[in-house]
Amino acid sequence: MLSSPRRAVCAAFFLAVATAALSAPASASAQDKPTFNVGVVPQFEARKLADIWLPILDELERRTGYHFDMEGSARIPVFEKSFEAGEFDFAYMNPYHCLVAMETQGYVPLVKDGSRMLFGVLVVRKDSPYATVEDLGGRTIAFPAPNALGASLLMRAELVRKVGIAFEPVYAQTHTSSYLNVVLGDADAAGGVMSTFQKQEPEIRDQLRVIYETVRTPPHPIVAHPRVPVEVREKVKQALLDMAATPEGQAMLAKIPMVEAVPAVKEEFAALGELGLRDFYVK
Repeated sequence: MLSSPRRAVCAAFFLAVATAALSAPASASAQDKPTFNVGVVPQFEARKLADIWLPILDELERRTGYHFDMEGSARIPVFEKSFEAGEFDFAYMNPYHCLVAMETQGYVPLVKDGSRMLFGVLVVRKDSPYATVEDLGGRTIAFPAPNALGASLLMRAELVRKVGIAFEPVYAQTHTSSYLNVVLGDADAAGGVMSTFQKQEPEIRDQLRVIYETVRTPPHPIVAHPRVPVEVREKVKQALLDMAATPEGQAMLAKIPMVEAVPAVKEEFAALGELGLRDFYVK
């Protein structure tokens, strides 16, 4: 089990990595192109996010003629403050973030994954005594951040309203860190989503088991701020859809994960307001 000083050192290290990995100077040729920044919700550690997104942004640049700078956020709450302030031209965010972004800044959904629905999972160690979600009453549960939709926001709402248990939440900053809290014994359970759980390294994933799943919602969209001209939004949207139609592009997008890129519409994300999650959303 990591001691508190060791965890603090690790947190400082990953903050430095996030800044270095996601902030690269634009090339001379890029300076002559229209440039837009892209925010990405930090579900994974910084290096993994960079490995996923930088090739995608390079391909988007090739297809559109625009330049894209990836904007790193060390923690999900930092990412939330940024999109609520309208700092991102484009962003990849969870569905409830999309609802908030539409309400606060008028962000426009462009594409989403049409192959799946998003749902939260609650995991425990395989060798733990917890057989049902009710067994976690009064226990410590790790979450990436208060407003991570499936992993935390929806999960906490269902544990309170549907299951009827009280618990002690701790916020571990990323999905991977939440799962690690359970593996290391620092938490009794962790909230995540199935897509991030399946993408964990075997040495983490194989020590965990799922004991609860939430209701399904539309998956994470890529969105654009309304200040981005309509013709630019449409060109980026079409470029993403065209990428998804090629084996190489599909392989890159699947790492997000966005296995089947399809157009997204405002109405499906606006409907998330009916889930009654505002009482659990943390500003």
